Amino acid sequence: MTKLPRGLSSRKVINALKKAGFYIRRQRGSHVIMRRDKPFAQVVVPAHKVVDTGTLDKIIEGAGLTIEEFIDLV
Repeated sequence: MTKLPRGLSSRKVINALKKAGFYIRRQRGSHVIMRRDKPFAQVVVPAHKVVDTGTLDKIIEGAGLTIEEFIDLV
């Protein structure tokens, strides 16, 4: 099992999700809502300097990606 990357900024997470077909739907405060239409998925990325590993795990899970797929996109 591959470990989650640590110390990723929200900008790197957003760019990786864009490569996976997501786009920025809207932003409210420090929360960026990203969506993919086919297959449908929606995730919320906090606009922080460093995204916590637990939060990153839930973002990857919500995006329907494996950790390995996400690391390849980063």
